[in-house]
Parts: sequence; structure tokens; C-alpha cells
Amino acid sequence: MPGTYDVRAAGDRVDALLAELGRLGDAATAAKVEELLRSVVGLYGAGLERVMEIVTETDAAETLRRLASDELVSGLLVLHDLHPLTAEERVRAALDQVRPYLGLHDGGVELLGIDAEGVVRLRLEGTCHGCPSSRVTVTQAIERAIAGAAPEISRVDVEGLVPEPEPEPRLLQIGTRPRTPPGPCPVPEEAVR
Repeated sequence: MPGTYDVRAAGDRVDALLAELGRLGDAATAAKVEELLRSVVGLYGAGLERVMEIVTETDAAETLRRLASDELVSGLLVLHDLHPLTAEERVRAALDQVRPYLGLHDGGVELLGIDAEGVVRLRLEGTCHGCPSSRVTVTQAIERAIAGAAPEISRVDVEGLVPEPEPEPRLLQIGTRPRTPPGPCPVPEEAVR
């Protein structure tokens, strides 16, 4: 079974289809479709809950760990509020996976907390704090890792990000080459995949 099914994207697609169905005009049909969808999701959620109970009752720790770390299953466990790890524990694990990339910059990241609205607050440490490439590092590595581990997180706020500078207007005289400003510190390619 392929592990590339994106639970969040599927949920977004379902929401979009329901909204589109609602705009098509027949409110009674739209309500029945929503009821049908709730019933199906409830059924699958109850089945998944029973699977988790059986795995827990049989003391199959390795199976539980594998289920909880599988991207697809983990997303479904979160959707049905069945994940054995809290959002904070999953965010911490995601940050642990990203830390080696930040270490290349003598930097790090500290989890300050997660609020009731699902907003993660982080602080960059070391040379990543204030580094122009920290915006790239955070948005493409840290946020992706957090979204994969805790899809219920609504936003990531980071202390220490340098705002993107406004582009400077440059006049170019004919026969001259534009001056290339010094680039930001390098972000390893692996950090943005």
C-alpha cells in the first residue's frame, strides 16, 4: 500500500467538494451528503478505535509504534483523536528530526508551546536566530516536519525570523553587470525536501 496518501489534502478536498455541493443549490441533497459522509467517517473512526484498543490490549508496543509513526495512519489517528502521542510530543519529535539541519548553522529550535487554537510557538537559537535564511529553513523544513507529525496544528509562529528585505531598486548602466548581493547562509538541500 503506498504511503503517499495525504490525509490533510484529502480532508481539504472533501471540504471543497461539500462547499461546492452546497453552492449548487439543493440544500436537502447537500445535507444528506454531509450526513452520509459523517456516518462513513464515524464508522471508519469506530473501526480504527477498535484496532487501537486491540493493539493496546495485546501489549503490541512495536505494532503501536509503527502505526503511530506511519504518516497515513498517524493522520487518521489524529483525525479521530486516537493518536497515542499528544500534539506536543509529536511536534517535539518532528523538531528532533529537523535539528541536525539547523546544527549545520550552529543553530537550533526551541518549542515554546502550543496554544488552544493549535498555534505552535518556536524560538530559533544560535546563528539561525536572525539569519536571513532562517525564513527558508523554518518554512520549508520545520513547518513541513510539524505538519507531517501534527496535521491538526493551524500555524507555526517563530521568534527570530528576519523579515524578507524589500528589494532595492537598481539602476543598470549599459555595458555593466548587476552587482549580486551576498547570499544568505546556505540551507542544506535535505532540509527543504
